[in-house]
Amino acid sequence: MSKNLIAVFCSASKAVPEKFNKAAERVISGLCGLGYGIVSGGTFLGTMGVVSETVLKCGGYHKGVLPRFMEPLAFDGLSETVFTDTMSQRKEEMRHDTVAAIALPGGIGTLDEIIETLVLKKLGPYEGRVILLNIDGFFNPLMALLDHYVATGMMTQADRDLMECFDDEQSLIRSLSFRD
Repeated sequence: MSKNLIAVFCSASKAVPEKFNKAAERVISGLCGLGYGIVSGGTFLGTMGVVSETVLKCGGYHKGVLPRFMEPLAFDGLSETVFTDTMSQRKEEMRHDTVAAIALPGGIGTLDEIIETLVLKKLGPYEGRVILLNIDGFFNPLMALLDHYVATGMMTQADRDLMECFDDEQSLIRSLSFRD
């Protein structure tokens, strides 16, 4: 199973616009259809809840990773639940043995997860792909910041290019359908 896991970083907010949750549902359905297992934050809240419900509907494998203080928020239908002591351990466990890490529109937790993953990709410990789903330009400010880093010499273009960005679910899913 480990060669077919994808980490999905997303929001647990109840205030997420419906268009982002619908996009999450389409992405997760597509990934499950390609045979990928999903690793997520594992809660029943916000987009995380949509991810959890969608994997369950698809009959796919879903590993939820939660810090112990969030145990009451765990989604009941997870294939596997892993509890960690810290948020840092959670991120590490979510990435473990994944072929890609995808950030769906989310808040500062999602930003923290995908930026740390990009750093680890740059430095070598993370070998998977680092991907943003840029629905309605949600991640445009982040992409502009990374471009600014390149323009000011704070980041190389090669390192900037480690962050893949897809503007729609179909392109993202298609890019993951050509795997080893």
